[in-house]
Amino acid sequence: MKSLEILVERIILSSRWILVAFYLGLVAALAVYAVSFAYKFLKVAKNVFVFDDAEMILAMLGLIDAALVASLILMVMISGYENFVSRFDVAEADVSFLGKLDSGSLKIKVASSIVAISSIHLLQVFLNAQQYTNTQLMWLTFMHLAFVISALLLGYLEKIMAQLKIKA
Repeated sequence: MKSLEILVERIILSSRWILVAFYLGLVAALAVYAVSFAYKFLKVAKNVFVFDDAEMILAMLGLIDAALVASLILMVMISGYENFVSRFDVAEADVSFLGKLDSGSLKIKVASSIVAISSIHLLQVFLNAQQYTNTQLMWLTFMHLAFVISALLLGYLEKIMAQLKIKA
């Protein structure tokens, strides 16, 4: 019976390597998103003398939004791999720029990134408010507030968990 238990444990622990397929998929998604970003940038550059101030601000917000989404993808890839699959062994793989990212702090960083992305999207919507109904504006604002409250609650829960670890 003990050998069956050891086999099951090895299978379960080895299954973490299945996550590599997801992380490689995110690498491919990031590459595709980089092409999309380049296309958006070329559109902005082509219209730099055509866009008025509001259109240029919206275009820049779109580029910033894309950069934040790409950063979020990278953060999830690197920290997810480090936390759930394997540590980076290569000396050149200095991921210290991410700081210490356990699963709790990763959730907070992801939630913060989502709030930032939502903020930029909401700003874009408000700059084009004439294209939206009051009801749409209200729901978009409520959704953004839900992201903000969720991020705050995650931060608060992480703080409580850190205090409990200190006491234990």
